[in-house]
Amino acid sequence: MSKNLILSVLLPAITFSVFCFGQANKPAIDYLSVPGPIVFDKKSYNLSWSSHPSPDFYKHEYIEKGDPADSYKVMILMDVIAGASDLKSVVASKITELKKLKEGNPMVNYQSFENTKQGEYMIDFILSANAADGKTMSAVERNVYRYKTFTDNSGKANILLFGVSTRAYGANIDYFLNSLKTNKNDLVNKVSQFNIPKIVIRN
Repeated sequence: MSKNLILSVLLPAITFSVFCFGQANKPAIDYLSVPGPIVFDKKSYNLSWSSHPSPDFYKHEYIEKGDPADSYKVMILMDVIAGASDLKSVVASKITELKKLKEGNPMVNYQSFENTKQGEYMIDFILSANAADGKTMSAVERNVYRYKTFTDNSGKANILLFGVSTRAYGANIDYFLNSLKTNKNDLVNKVSQFNIPKIVIRN
């Protein structure tokens, strides 16, 4: 089950994850009819964890084979709020959450984008977690979230988050942050152009 290092702002009583540690203690249930692997940027990611914490909320996490769930390098996220269609409210809630996090952690940064042609939104943001000494960072996480609506087989509108989360730990953090200066837009473009698999919610 996923654990959040940082508490999320709920919308309403629902949110997309902030800084999550996926775990695979038991077999994941494919709630979205997307068992995997998901091929992103020429790499395969398998369903490692899923959750259905409320009647209208579903979460899937995908990682590469052999990558530890609690210390992954890249994770694919697919979250669904069933029966919802107000993308602006979801995105605004996420931005509000990031602004609050930034008040206590200047490392938190974000950018948001709107694709008016496709009616989609994206948020690109960075989070960090401190080491036990409180003086150094133990992990840095960069997330690119893509929000869109889709219609299920019953004709009902739903909100989907497709996200890619990348991480660095300890001694690799400086290299990770420096690399963002030269290829920051690369991941944003790949997420925005990704052909998201068809979703069929399984109740």
